[in-house]
Amino acid sequence: MHSHLFQTTSKIVALAKLGRITSARRLFDEMPHKDTVAWNAMLASYSQLGLHQQALCLFHHMGIANSRPDRFTFTATLSACAGLGELRRGMKIHAQVVVSGCQSSLPVGNSLIDMYGKCLSATSARRVFEEMSIRNEVSWCSLLFAYTSSGLFDVARVVFDGMPKRVEIAWNIMISGYGQCGDVELCLGLFKKMREDSLQPDQWTFSALVNAFCELQEPSYGYMMHGFIIKSGWVKAVEVSNSILSFYSKLGCKDDVVKVFESIGILTQVSWNAMIDAHMKIGDTHEAFLVFQQAPEKNVVSWTSMITGYARNGHGEQALSFFVKMMENHIQPDDFTFGAVLHACSSLATLGHGKMIHGSIIHYGFHAYVYVGNGLVNMYAKCGDIQGSNAAFKEILEKDLVSWNAMLFGLGMHGHATQALELYEEMVASGMKPDKVTFIGLLMTCSHSGLIEKGRALFESMVSVYGLSQETEHVVCMVDLLGRGGYLAQARELVDEYSRTGRAETSLPEALLGACFAHSEVRMGANLGEYLKVFEPQKEMSYVLLSNLYCVSGQWKEAEMVRKIMTDHGVKKMPGCSWIEVRNKVTVFVAGNHSNPYMEELCKILNFLKFEMRNPFFSGLKN
Repeated sequence: MHSHLFQTTSKIVALAKLGRITSARRLFDEMPHKDTVAWNAMLASYSQLGLHQQALCLFHHMGIANSRPDRFTFTATLSACAGLGELRRGMKIHAQVVVSGCQSSLPVGNSLIDMYGKCLSATSARRVFEEMSIRNEVSWCSLLFAYTSSGLFDVARVVFDGMPKRVEIAWNIMISGYGQCGDVELCLGLFKKMREDSLQPDQWTFSALVNAFCELQEPSYGYMMHGFIIKSGWVKAVEVSNSILSFYSKLGCKDDVVKVFESIGILTQVSWNAMIDAHMKIGDTHEAFLVFQQAPEKNVVSWTSMITGYARNGHGEQALSFFVKMMENHIQPDDFTFGAVLHACSSLATLGHGKMIHGSIIHYGFHAYVYVGNGLVNMYAKCGDIQGSNAAFKEILEKDLVSWNAMLFGLGMHGHATQALELYEEMVASGMKPDKVTFIGLLMTCSHSGLIEKGRALFESMVSVYGLSQETEHVVCMVDLLGRGGYLAQARELVDEYSRTGRAETSLPEALLGACFAHSEVRMGANLGEYLKVFEPQKEMSYVLLSNLYCVSGQWKEAEMVRKIMTDHGVKKMPGCSWIEVRNKVTVFVAGNHSNPYMEELCKILNFLKFEMRNPFFSGLKN
């Protein structure tokens, strides 16, 4: 009996290592008797392959089967909680660890610190660390990661300085953490100190540094680091080459991206995926598709990169088509896949497709994920279903700032100003601090609903209450708010005041010009239009607004001159566009294009509707 159990368990492990996890699970399910070792083998296999949801589901069944977990069970299950960011589930398993008496195990203690760190609960990670009687380098590095991932860099630095031995991974954690928050100078300072301490940087060090430089406007740091990496001999490392690919793709350097890709000796699946992503970031969807086709193996990341890229580049229909093909190829989507395809549905405003995706999300068990929930809130709002958006918002158990912001924007977009402001108060009361995006949504809501005084108060509270700087986007919202309300002089003062800071952009006078058009203020509008024509000669908006302003004021000759200047500069007006989804098919209508085969019937219906709207008396008689 024992020999048979051992042989079957060994086969399960071997199959999982070959990536044949379905066969491994089938063999596991066929076992008439399962001991703890067999359960652990299956749990560890799921966890190591990143199939965290399946690991937690299996752990649940293990409890139903009355099989007693041990320290190996807990390390695998806690790893799954960490991968999913499942804090509540992790806390429940922590309680089971205590009850079972496994809290004294060093690997279990380290797994608990890692879980709390990845779930952004640094305080809990610290508590576990302090309760451990024996600690090793993994314990210290896990605690260090807990603080950096939570953005507590001052505390992280104290932990780092107090480590008995600062191993390479500790330096990498600090460099990566500083890089993710954009503090490049500290990254370089640590890198220099690391070398002074005679520690050799590895592929993770260089990958973290290059990733940090990706966020900079100035590319010179990245160029210098690339040169240093070549000299150090790490340029062939997969992690490093993939980071370099991302760096050049963000710069839009297609030739450099191709050179880096071709210089990689052994192309792994990660390399192919990085190349797909690089082409998508440049906007070359065709090249990305060719790379996708050439890739010898395609995993969920490959498919998700294609879906994300198509959605990001405005090709929503291709993104949806790729999602369908992915399902047909029996590739199981993850939370990032669903986030990408929901973005595609949002951009197309196709509610029917969005609802079908929602059904798939529930089927695969991703409805509890915050990232996916946020995508659902946004999708329903942009597809015109504010009730669906609100329902999706309420289903998110642990809402983050993005959740609140998405719902605020949705309510504001649909004209529910009172509900949006009530939601803001609820958000603040819950302890969630608003950010700059929150205030853009609030100010837009106030602008569209004519809440001038409330908008003023919110604009001022950014600095006085929350210490947030007022960026161009916020000032544009305020100019729009004041302009819509007829306070053109105050709007002009705000534009002039912000312009004196040297941070002004053409979006400010554009917003003011729009207000001048709405209130037929020709003199101010003409001055703004002339200013915009000088500073943004290739931008259509200023020409169109100024021409329309002259038209509504009866100055036809001036309007014609503006149109002529626009033509002379080669500036073309983007035609108006609308679309409708009927029976899961999207039909697009473009101004000036009469190629639709049903155009005659459509025009008749539109004329009939126009007549009814203008003559409601006749409509009433009919009823």
